[in-house]
Amino acid sequence: MNAKNQSEVVPDAIEFEYDLAEPPEKVWRALTVPELLAAWMMPNDIRPQAGSRFAFAGTEAAIECEILEAEPERLLRFSWREQPGDAARQDPLDSVVTFTLARTISGGTHLRIVHDGFARKAMPAVAVAGAGCRLSLGLRGAGKPIAANTPCLLLRAA
Repeated sequence: MNAKNQSEVVPDAIEFEYDLAEPPEKVWRALTVPELLAAWMMPNDIRPQAGSRFAFAGTEAAIECEILEAEPERLLRFSWREQPGDAARQDPLDSVVTFTLARTISGGTHLRIVHDGFARKAMPAVAVAGAGCRLSLGLRGAGKPIAANTPCLLLRAA
């Protein structure tokens, strides 16, 4: 991924950026080992290989995913498609999640999470997602934005 692509955000994406003390190797494991990923997201059967399919056991229905790109300790991108159990719901969330990892000068990890195609359909859930990510990654604290692009999302939602 080049610098230009990394700075571009799709209009209906939410993005989070964190500086973590843990090295990219450890963060990569948290994203790609099923048991570790389940500890902060949902039960899953992820295999970090391009083309592999996996699922998250969502609270209401399964979320089907496919690994689109996997560069160990650098980049993980997968499709995210909800499979609603409610037949009346005609418009399931079909999106892409990207985790970009970069080693910091101190040996930690700069983690950028972008969920494309999420904001317009799930704007009410942005606050919940932001709180969950912050708590899961141990980044509690006043004054932290819900998402790095929250002002943009709020303007688009109005």
